Amino acid sequence: MRLALPRWAGTLATKAAVFITVMCCALTALLGVLVHVSVTNQTVGRARSEALSRLTDATAAYEAGDRPAPGAGVDPPGLPGALRKLAVAGDRGTMVADHQGRPTMWAAGPADGSRALAVQVDYSQQARTIDGLDRAILWSSALAIGITLLVGALAVTRVTRRLHTTAQVARRISGGDLDARVDDPRTKDPTRPQDEVAAVAAALDSMAASLQGKLQAEQRFTADVAHELRTPLTGLHAAAELLPPGRPTELVRDRVAALRTLTEDLLEISRLDTGRERLDVDTEQLGAVAERVVRGAGEPTEVVVVRDVAVETDRRRLERVLGNLVANAHRHGRGPVSLTVDGAQVVVRDHGDGYPVYLLEHGPQRFRTEGGAKGHGLGLTIALGQAEVLGARLSFANAEDGGALATLSLPVGGG
Repeated sequence: MRLALPRWAGTLATKAAVFITVMCCALTALLGVLVHVSVTNQTVGRARSEALSRLTDATAAYEAGDRPAPGAGVDPPGLPGALRKLAVAGDRGTMVADHQGRPTMWAAGPADGSRALAVQVDYSQQARTIDGLDRAILWSSALAIGITLLVGALAVTRVTRRLHTTAQVARRISGGDLDARVDDPRTKDPTRPQDEVAAVAAALDSMAASLQGKLQAEQRFTADVAHELRTPLTGLHAAAELLPPGRPTELVRDRVAALRTLTEDLLEISRLDTGRERLDVDTEQLGAVAERVVRGAGEPTEVVVVRDVAVETDRRRLERVLGNLVANAHRHGRGPVSLTVDGAQVVVRDHGDGYPVYLLEHGPQRFRTEGGAKGHGLGLTIALGQAEVLGARLSFANAEDGGALATLSLPVGGG
């Protein structure tokens, strides 16, 4: 398991981390502001009360003609202009300002004429208290955000990891691996809390099991039907050979041959569906295999060898794939038909109307042909299945200037 945050978790985990961070920042900022405002108001309030109390004492001494106390005087130097103006106007007030490099709480009131009586109180300790509180709020907020973000990221990553596992299993199932299961531990232990991810995993496992059962039943049915048809078809073929020559006999023999071909194709597909086919690997020259396939097809097909290579493959299966592609080109396309060998890639092309849209989008579909064409629609399905057994990639496309293109890319290192 990777320690770094995986790429698959990026979107959901990043959104969750951003959401958690924003909410933590907003909450800590709100609490910090509330604490700062509350403590500052209390600190400033106590300093203001002390300054006003001293101003009251200084005013009484001034009116009695006594000597003013230390820190009190009439129009002392450093008195803020706004506060002096307020005092000269006949009001009393306080203000915090720097005086001789130190924060000072001033209190001023009217004296006589156009002068102001003022007192000053050292505000350094209170200012240091507020600054220390602000630093403590910042550090504690950063620590709280970091811890919350870490815990939230770990929790979200656990969820996204389980979602990623479920998505991987779903992709494997869609790719044909019906044995794939999530097997979430929470679904196997009813005593553990069942969250939404466990419910999705359980539903996916149940769906895969049901789909696998139905598909296996269909595969068994196809194999059983094809197997059971072989015996009566063998007898029917033997009986057809005993019929007297004539057009009716030819028709019967032709239909019996078509039924035998269909039965053999169904048996081949059922074997491919089981996924238990084994390769008989040998070294083969692709050019020679292509020539042999064209000769066996019995239809005029051009063979172009751009670059011949030797590949390790199962010759019988490779000939089956190429033979089906050539037969499909002649049956459903138009000439000229060509088979081109270029290294480990073989391209079969015709000059007909091209492959139908459904085949290009979804691949070959069994028993489906376009426009009432001849055949039972199993040739390309078998070719695709045999190509997968060979470890090759078979793709279908339409040429820009018309015609169908089937490209078989063989593995360089063998099947």
